[in-house]
Amino acid sequence: MIITMALTSTTITSWKLQEIVAHSSSVSSLVLGKSSGRLLATGGEDCRVNIWAVSKPNCIMSLTGHTSPVECIQFNSSEERVVAGSQSGSLRLWDLEAAKILRTLMGHKASICSLDFHPMGEYLASGSVDSNIKLWDVRRKGCVFRYKGHTQAVRCLAFSPDGKWLASASDDSTVKLWDLIAGKMITEFTLHTSAVNVVQFHPNEYLLASGSADRTVKLWDLEKFNIIGSSEGETGVVRSILFNPDGSCLYSGSENTLRVYGWEPDRCFDVVHVGWGKVSDLAISNNQMIAVSYSQNNVSWYIVDLNRVKKSGSVIQGLIEDKPIPAPTSAMGTTLRRNYERPTTSCTGQEMKQSSEADRRSPEGERRSPSSEDEKEDKESSAEITNPEDYKEIFQPRSVISRTPPKRTEPFPAPLDHSFSESVLEKPGPAVKIVTPVIDRAGQLKGPVISSTPVQRVEPTVIAAAPRPVAVVTTSVTSPSRPVVTTTKPKPSTGIIFSTRNEPIGLNAGEFLSHARNAKASVMGDDEALAQIRKGHDTMCVMLTSRYKNLDTVRSVWASGDVKTSLDSAVSMNDLSIVVDILNIINLKPSLWKLDLCTSILPQIEELLQSKYESYVQTGCMSLKLILKRFWPLISDTLTAPPSVGVDITREERRQKCKACYKQLKNLSNVVKNRAEQVGRHGSTFKELQLLMAPLDY
Repeated sequence: MIITMALTSTTITSWKLQEIVAHSSSVSSLVLGKSSGRLLATGGEDCRVNIWAVSKPNCIMSLTGHTSPVECIQFNSSEERVVAGSQSGSLRLWDLEAAKILRTLMGHKASICSLDFHPMGEYLASGSVDSNIKLWDVRRKGCVFRYKGHTQAVRCLAFSPDGKWLASASDDSTVKLWDLIAGKMITEFTLHTSAVNVVQFHPNEYLLASGSADRTVKLWDLEKFNIIGSSEGETGVVRSILFNPDGSCLYSGSENTLRVYGWEPDRCFDVVHVGWGKVSDLAISNNQMIAVSYSQNNVSWYIVDLNRVKKSGSVIQGLIEDKPIPAPTSAMGTTLRRNYERPTTSCTGQEMKQSSEADRRSPEGERRSPSSEDEKEDKESSAEITNPEDYKEIFQPRSVISRTPPKRTEPFPAPLDHSFSESVLEKPGPAVKIVTPVIDRAGQLKGPVISSTPVQRVEPTVIAAAPRPVAVVTTSVTSPSRPVVTTTKPKPSTGIIFSTRNEPIGLNAGEFLSHARNAKASVMGDDEALAQIRKGHDTMCVMLTSRYKNLDTVRSVWASGDVKTSLDSAVSMNDLSIVVDILNIINLKPSLWKLDLCTSILPQIEELLQSKYESYVQTGCMSLKLILKRFWPLISDTLTAPPSVGVDITREERRQKCKACYKQLKNLSNVVKNRAEQVGRHGSTFKELQLLMAPLDY
């Protein structure tokens, strides 16, 4: 007997798949497996790395061994290994199939903030807050080369598809391209005006994309080494980018928004508003985009149906300057570029540039061969299998031979639309069996898990959208090899927050609604609705009104073009929120910073760094970083220069300003030193500031 049910057609483009409690403390990093899109690794301030299957509520494996928060994680291309970098600068590499630690690598002086595996061999690259990039040979257990050139933290690393180049993005606003065979920098791209967060190579052509905190995505030609495109529509920091698998377009993830870009000419095909917050990573599987974000100790999965996203055609007006678009000669653009040559052999045959033997014995602690200390560290690391059933299904050993042809993966089903009014709801229908496929690391279906979920029938509503095929769920009940699971209620997981819940946890929505059910529903006017919303929020309304008036005052001064007077007026209001708002604007355009601003704002930065509000601390750190980067050389040179002959009023004024800034920076260095001892994201940021402020002690 075959039971078949046609689900209600839906026009949902994006939805929240699931939310889980990933760690006992705050999550500090995460990464999706790009090959399958079905595997997730999370790192936390609890010093653990947890492995998850997308859409499953329970952790599969927990990896221990790090003694400081895990700041960066990366899977290899086959998703059989995972490497994690910690705040202390150490790297640990695990074999997920064997469930054991493979290597412990030491050498960086500060927190690890970027990692990538070489596409065809036993190499991996790491970038750190110490501004160094290291290439590791995991077989020899050591660093084989170090790339120097960046002046600030290296936020992202990416190997080219042919494994010959390495791209690096940094907080110093640059993207550098390194030749692994020659062991030197090929070129440097410097058109970004703020920290570059992410880089990615085109899957086929000689193109490189970069996303930055300056709210732009830029594309670079790797044959002519020049820029060929730049986005103009981003409304927030670009946190993640991903080329479509066929290379036809580029996806850009910023706060709550996904954008689809084309190039040659520059154009934005589509904008999708997704409630994912600060998205951390993207992957594509079954023409669906899987996205993940985290907040505190929670991790959320989101799905975007790429069948409903425009990837070509007309431009979204208003995002990019309207220009006549010439007809491209190919789907990829107006020009044909050279494609990567992927060798069939592994990278072990490539002659990568390696450090000399003398450099390998440098006092940085880069290990070359197994030692007793290494063995001790490896023994302290472990892989705890917390879910044996899922572990066997997903990380099945290679020795097991599959006797049946592998099945194709299935996309994640969209949730039913619950936005209908009560008047169209009928009586609940009978329980319907819903089949949930179990998907392994390679994206193969293992076998359905049958659960019972009550489904309410709804009257169809007319929605102006493209037609979509009706999803059909079919399950066989007479299969002798796989007995049907009886209808049971699944046990709720203690660590999961269901994204499809209809009511907020711990709140009764009825308490906030009118109890007069029999009374005729009256249409509420705008004024009455606003009065109802404001009830109990008088204090907040007064605060927001005052803040608006203060900002309007600062804006009127700003309109005259005098940034210094605008900032002084904000400081004089004794309201840190106004100072933070102004600093967030100035930080977006570092060229606005002048030495006069430093003398006014450094005392305020000291208050911001010690604030209880996370956003205030982040703004203070960013401002202090920009001040140190732009003005410390000037302050140092001015104070150490010999006295001038005669009277030079301008030079004396500059000297007095530099002297005041130096005194304030010395006070701030004590605050930074104390906060650098903390764990977590702030501890990592303050350690980076501590490195930048090190010259103050000399």
